[in-house]
Amino acid sequence: MDAISKVLDFQGEALKLRAERQRVIASNIANADTPNYKARDFDFGKALAEATGSGGPTPGSLAATDSRHLGIAGNAASTVSLAWRQPGQQSLDGNTVEIDTERARFAENTVRYEATLKFMNGQIKSILTAIQGQ
Repeated sequence: MDAISKVLDFQGEALKLRAERQRVIASNIANADTPNYKARDFDFGKALAEATGSGGPTPGSLAATDSRHLGIAGNAASTVSLAWRQPGQQSLDGNTVEIDTERARFAENTVRYEATLKFMNGQIKSILTAIQGQ
């Protein structure tokens, strides 16, 4: 069961991060006309590696120094470190949101979220089929 748990946990973390990225991109789109607003985003691959524990220790991460310490449930959103996005072209009002780029990233992230969800559903169906023996 440990292998099944690892696969589902990985996909769950990916879904959490996709949802967080969607929130960040939506915030950028909502502030497209706000003067001096700086567009933000994060490196999905790096955040997923950190959230699933395959990226090594992160700065400021907690270490268990006693066997009685409890583990911390992974929170994908807390592993995200937002960065400022560099615009391709400067605007007069200081806003760095490029609406076409943001819309494209929003659509891409939506498709990837749905693909991860379908993949996870397929894995769950396969597990249930194996358990039921059908």
